[in-house]
Amino acid sequence: MPSNDPATPEPDFDHLLRANLERVFNERDPARRAAAMAELYVAEPVMYEPTGVVTGRAAIAEVAGRLLEQSGPDFVFHADGVAVGHHGLGTLRWHAGPGEAVAVTGTDAAQVVEGRISRLWVLLDPPAG
Repeated sequence: MPSNDPATPEPDFDHLLRANLERVFNERDPARRAAAMAELYVAEPVMYEPTGVVTGRAAIAEVAGRLLEQSGPDFVFHADGVAVGHHGLGTLRWHAGPGEAVAVTGTDAAQVVEGRISRLWVLLDPPAG
């Protein structure tokens, strides 16, 4: 659980959530993605997606890899602004698509425990239009 001690510094939400976007969800090499997962996530993380719940580092890494494979070689996630957070909860807005094109937008909300992502909610915005 996050500490209630006001002397305990907050994690660097911006660094952590940007690293997750770049090193996990934009990483096409499975070995590098797994190494990033080990660094950025607790041992048994949970990810909540609109279509289901994914448990464990390997399963989350597999979802990220499958998403990149299905979306094509130019598909990439981009952070929008700076991640914000406090009391163990951080959020980062993002957009994704081929190159700079925008196919989907959303927000990652992460529970951070001892500097690592414990739970990640992937919140997709409704399609424009």
